[in-house]
Amino acid sequence: MENKKLEINYQEMNFDELSVDDQRLVEAAIKATDNSYADYSHFHVGAAVRLSDSSIIIGANQENAAFPSGLCAERTAIFAAQAQHPELSIEALAIAAKNSNGLMPEPVTPCGSCRQVVLQIEERYHKPLAILLYGTKRVFRFHSIRDLLPFCFIDECMK
Repeated sequence: MENKKLEINYQEMNFDELSVDDQRLVEAAIKATDNSYADYSHFHVGAAVRLSDSSIIIGANQENAAFPSGLCAERTAIFAAQAQHPELSIEALAIAAKNSNGLMPEPVTPCGSCRQVVLQIEERYHKPLAILLYGTKRVFRFHSIRDLLPFCFIDECMK
């Protein structure tokens, strides 16, 4: 048996250290938290994707009394972007969240299902997708979903 170590690279910064384009994307994700329907968890998540033409599409988590029927903010944004602009790649994804106390101080990460969907977008367009996780104390910026999903399942795995 051999023990191995896995390391990931990401940037940690303050909001004002982001590029203007990334600040705009994070602001859209923060605003999208207002569109969340979270009557059960009271945890409002907003997401925003920037397309290759620089347009921004937002999404918000949508809960349902039949819990598996709801959908995460990340997937609502990605699916809306793909339904409206399938010809445009997604360049970046920003995620923000708030609860009854306001915006979360620490960045919130996407769930496993959302990570898999983002991976499929990277595979579809053959390029990494930057991920910005916003918290009022700090922002994490990842170059690719592979940094958050290192042992990933892709089409090639089925061949």
